[in-house]
Amino acid sequence: MTGTVRRAVAGDADALAECITAAYARYAGLTLPEVAEGIPQEITDHLVWVFETDGAIAGGIMVSKDGDTAHLRNIAVHPKHSGQGMGSALIRTAIDALCAEGVRSVVLATHVGIPENVALYSHLGWVETGRTGDKILMSRVI
Repeated sequence: MTGTVRRAVAGDADALAECITAAYARYAGLTLPEVAEGIPQEITDHLVWVFETDGAIAGGIMVSKDGDTAHLRNIAVHPKHSGQGMGSALIRTAIDALCAEGVRSVVLATHVGIPENVALYSHLGWVETGRTGDKILMSRVI
């Protein structure tokens, strides 16, 4: 894995949206929210990092904060970079930054039809806290 994780800037919005669209394309049959919409606003309103390699955005993570709790809103790695550790690097970067800002836990929701997400999050310290419909709710103390 070569590249760098950095905070996203407004000029990254289109490339990040394309990356997210590519990452979620294989899940087209699932009922998912519009994962690649509103990226410019996400970058403005929340904490967003991108993984950049060879001058292109290969992944991104979006996190919002509410007091001492954060919500992992979205994470995606372009399929051609899958399995190289970019998702883990993005999560570690976000966790480190959130810790520095006094956040004590991070929550997320993932889809039951994406079991590899549950495996990754579990490996990185999240625990399942519930299910509602097709969502699996998870939390991690940091």
